[in-house]
Amino acid sequence: MAGATYTVNCSILFTDLPVLDRPAAARAAGFEAVEFWWPFIEATPPEPDVKAFVRAIEQADVRLSGLNFFAGYMAGGDRGILSDPALTTEFRENVHVAVDIAESLGTRAFNALYGNRIEGIAPAVQDEVAAKNLAYAAQAAQRIGATVLVEPVSGAPRYPLKTAADAIRVIDRVHAESGTTNLRLLADLYHLHVNNDDVTAALLSNYEQIGHIQIADAPGRGEPGTGEVPLGEYLAILLGREYSGYIGLEYKSSRPDTFDWLPKAERGRGGVNVESLKTLTGTRNQ
Repeated sequence: MAGATYTVNCSILFTDLPVLDRPAAARAAGFEAVEFWWPFIEATPPEPDVKAFVRAIEQADVRLSGLNFFAGYMAGGDRGILSDPALTTEFRENVHVAVDIAESLGTRAFNALYGNRIEGIAPAVQDEVAAKNLAYAAQAAQRIGATVLVEPVSGAPRYPLKTAADAIRVIDRVHAESGTTNLRLLADLYHLHVNNDDVTAALLSNYEQIGHIQIADAPGRGEPGTGEVPLGEYLAILLGREYSGYIGLEYKSSRPDTFDWLPKAERGRGGVNVESLKTLTGTRNQ
């Protein structure tokens, strides 16, 4: 893939449509790639449901660029299960389902949400479980040449990874303990900004370990240009260092044409244009 490419997160966009109709809607809007949070209710969904999801991606003629592992009941506040000692079997069973989906669709990135802190269980115990489960997931993903992503998250007080440095420490620990080399940082510029991370410094220090980028503006988590986040500046840092992966549009639609900020010519493969990034600087900075 030459140059960075936008991918649409179909778990947060096109929410007025049934899940299986969203990949085709993204294609109709000019995009060639989509990503999803775990699109099923269960960690190990029925085989017909899995086949229907795969078929929806294939028929839409889009690439599934990324897929989250099962993260619990997200609408209820869950943010991952991999650090929960009681759910290790469920997580690992889900890993195999996700890897099978990815193998059939050419997907090469998984997002492994760390999980909220659990009362009554020492943080050190949760971190040890998380490290072992991340190593397990990374080994499973390596079979198909895929990467496992670790993401700092905002808006979840009990989620322990807030900054890029928090995620890098986890990645470094798993590498030291298990030798895994396919864990990477998911740099969600919205989450990092909201958590008051030094985003510029984080990108400059860790760009070689960034496996995926996601964007939204703040406050509000809306379209680029609706808030105060200098997204154009941040993306220019990475593109200037030859980042050629995907940039996930993981924001909440606030208007009928939620993609009007992005020229259609830039929505497809390798279409991210450095010269156009000034449109992502945020109206509050102008």
